[in-house]
Amino acid sequence: MISWGLVGGIIAINVVYVSMFTLRLILVIKGRRGAASFLAMAEVFVYLFGLNLVLQNLDNPFNMAAYCIGFGIGVYLGSRIEEYLALGYLVVQVIVDSLAVELPNKLRDLGYGVTSWPADGRDGKRLVMQVLVKRSNEKRLMDSIKQLAPKAFVISHEPKQFKGGFWVRLTNR
Repeated sequence: MISWGLVGGIIAINVVYVSMFTLRLILVIKGRRGAASFLAMAEVFVYLFGLNLVLQNLDNPFNMAAYCIGFGIGVYLGSRIEEYLALGYLVVQVIVDSLAVELPNKLRDLGYGVTSWPADGRDGKRLVMQVLVKRSNEKRLMDSIKQLAPKAFVISHEPKQFKGGFWVRLTNR
């Protein structure tokens, strides 16, 4: 007989465990070893509790299916939580097709640190800007760029580390 309470419990425990696992992995990648270590302790407790529950009830394939379902949901939920937390920074490179654009100053007026330089593109002179922004402010920056320079070419990536400049002084506070 199927115990739906047990099946639901296995799903819930695995969602919690795998979400914690996903967040811990991301914290390690982002260099936040201390936070990852504390999260790992709670994660292992939840894992052992859930694994014990499943191993005691291997006679029912619904329990194993529940474990798999919880695992999948946990990966999704963990990645969504990390996306919401938006840990770290992005380097956003913006390229516009005119050197006369006031975009760097407008972005600076909005509080962004902008480094800009002229460049040669296939069809002429370009203005290249590099902006370092907290990931939590990415959408706001992209919306500002879209409004101020709708034809801009934009690339973003996460820096592993950075050194020097006024951003380092701001982030070390």
